[in-house]
This record gives sequence, C-alpha cells and structure tokens, in this order.
Amino acid sequence: MDWVTALSPSGDKHDDACLVIVDSYRKTPIFLPCHNNDTAMDTALLLWSRVISNTGLLKNIITYHPQTDGLAERMIQTLEDMIRRSCSYGLEFKDSDGFTHDWCMLIPALRLAYETLVHSSTGKTPAMLEKGWNPRPPEDTLRKDLIEINPTASSFNIMLDKVKNNAKQSMNDTFDYAKQKWDKSHNVRCGYETLIKNQVLFLSSKFV
Repeated sequence: MDWVTALSPSGDKHDDACLVIVDSYRKTPIFLPCHNNDTAMDTALLLWSRVISNTGLLKNIITYHPQTDGLAERMIQTLEDMIRRSCSYGLEFKDSDGFTHDWCMLIPALRLAYETLVHSSTGKTPAMLEKGWNPRPPEDTLRKDLIEINPTASSFNIMLDKVKNNAKQSMNDTFDYAKQKWDKSHNVRCGYETLIKNQVLFLSSKFV
C-alpha cells in the first residue's frame, strides 16, 4: 500500500490524495480517495470502513519484502497515468446531468477497467482470480435504443469505453517500463561476457 499525493481537489470532500492497496497475488487494486493531511487515525478508519470490514484483518503485510518491492509504486504509476489520460478529455464528459472529468468520479470506472484486463504476470484478470468470473461492464448491457433516447447514456458509454482503453494503454506502458528497468539492471554476466539464452556453458562442479 502507498499513497498518490498532490492531486487536484476532487469530489464532495475535496480529496487531494489516493490510498492505493494492491493484492500481491491477484494484482487486485483498491483506490481510496483521501487527503494529504490525513492522520494515522484517519487512515485506520478509512481502511476499516472500506477494506477490513469486507476482507477481514490481514495476518501480515509484505510492504518490505524484496520480492514485491515496487508493486504499489507501479500501481501508482499506472493510476496516475490513467487519471491523466482520462482527465485530459476536459469537459467532454461534463453535461447537464452531472457527468464530469473529475478524477474522484472516475475511480470506480478505472478500477473496473483495470480488474477486467489480463495481467501479464498471472495470465488472468485480477477479477477472475479474486471472484472466479469477470464482471460484465455496463457498456455491454446498455440498450441501443436507450442510448439513442438519452444522451447521458451515450456520454456514459463513451466514457467507459475510453477509460478502459486508457487503462489498457497505461498498464502496457507501465509493464514495458518496468521490464526495461529490470532488464537493464539484471543482465547475467560471467566475467566480462554477457550470457545469451540457449548458450552452452561449462560449469565447475565446485559450485553445482
């Protein structure tokens, strides 16, 4: 878990930060809008009301385990990128019925989009690993005649579609960046020679 801070004030409570929690196995994210000046008590109450009351109390957390270093940071990078891409549409999603580009309002759509995209490390969607099924997105159930009658439904449908595309692109960009960073710092070397995949090597039995 970690925080995204210094966001623009958003929502009825003027949230300017977001607590990000990631399940290390399922890669399921939880996004909780909050405030930069929240105290430890504020955070504890937020975790109780939005997380622990649904999942139960965790036996331990793995924030400091080397194997998962950077997991929350990568999720934060993805979230920031999704928010930036979605909010860049400006007033496109703001209409007389209240739809807006406000990042707080987009959080549920961003999470749904992320949960229903296949994760490269698991080969499955986070929703499939957590629930055993993929939630049906609203755009699959919106009737064509309703969209034609009610412009708000059309605007909402367009928003969901673009948010999903933004989430997919953000995930791909984050994974590509993480892979390049890992490859750059984890080249396996023998003396001054870089080892190549499928290369035949002779090993001393002393170290086997």
